[in-house]
Amino acid sequence: MKIRQTTHFARAYSKAPKEIRDAFDKQSLLLIKNLRHPSLRAKKYDEGKDRWQARVTGSWRFFFKIDGDTYILQDITRHPK
Repeated sequence: MKIRQTTHFARAYSKAPKEIRDAFDKQSLLLIKNLRHPSLRAKKYDEGKDRWQARVTGSWRFFFKIDGDTYILQDITRHPK
């Protein structure tokens, strides 16, 4: 699998704190290897838009779509609790 970032994702990633960026970098490697890795807790977020959500940390999530063999990263944001 490959990863591609949208412009929106790149902007949101650059604004995230360094520790969140570092945690995301680790999680993205897990995503490439195994969508079902337990620490990702990846799940379909919006069935109609085919949008997925996965965990960066306990309080941050990232959103993506799957297009063939590519994960298209759409957003990284705080998890609304």
